[in-house]
Amino acid sequence: MSTEKINVAVVGASGRMGREVVKMVLEDETLRLVAAVAPSAGPVDAGIFAGRRETGVTVSATLEEALASAQADVLVDFTVPQAAYGNTKTSILSGVRPIIGTTGFTPEQIVELDELCKERGIGGLIAPNFSIGAILMMKFAAQASKYMPHVEIIEYHGDQKLDAPSGTSIKTAELISQARQELRQGNPKEEETIEGARGGYYNGFRIHSVRLPGVFAQQEVIFGGHGQTLKIRHDSYDRAGYMPGVNVAVKKVMTYSGLIYGFEHIMD
Repeated sequence: MSTEKINVAVVGASGRMGREVVKMVLEDETLRLVAAVAPSAGPVDAGIFAGRRETGVTVSATLEEALASAQADVLVDFTVPQAAYGNTKTSILSGVRPIIGTTGFTPEQIVELDELCKERGIGGLIAPNFSIGAILMMKFAAQASKYMPHVEIIEYHGDQKLDAPSGTSIKTAELISQARQELRQGNPKEEETIEGARGGYYNGFRIHSVRLPGVFAQQEVIFGGHGQTLKIRHDSYDRAGYMPGVNVAVKKVMTYSGLIYGFEHIMD
């Protein structure tokens, strides 16, 4: 890879994750912040949101405006599902490599965006979770499911999270299902006396979503066997914990062509 700096654009620069991304880019000498988008922020310097020095990068109201005025190599987007698909497509059509931390893409959209990336010879990444610890938790869970196929997932988030189950738990379930044959667990005669008590059904096992104030993001994968259980748990306490993974993604996306779904695919 070239020793030149990688030019980064950040969408949602005034949001909680966006501010962390701006901060991460400013603190890495191999990266350069060249554009920032925050529709309702007004024409302010992007460094203000991150509590850092002035960057000389004025926040743009639209992604199209930001990309037209900057030579970005990579776009980082942690906005909302309603905007992510349009932002990703705009990024690719502009020749900018998208790194998307938002869930909600359909399989058809992922295929379409992958084809667009390949047509332009650029890489892209959509990842439900950028925490290296969370990715390791998923990998370990998939490996364990080969030997202990009876499994349930419990994920915990704050009470303002809109989707349930979380993108991380769904991705974990997908990885487990790739390693484990479908096995319908529990007593075949069991009945829920309260609807939903057994959680969401996925490929024979259950996912339980907890939503409470004071919780940030945790996930526990529980395996049961004869006379034993195995628990694999990951806890996130701060958004800064996702930034090492985002940093790796920004650099790795410069090295391949096509859209990858899942951060685990770019981990060495």
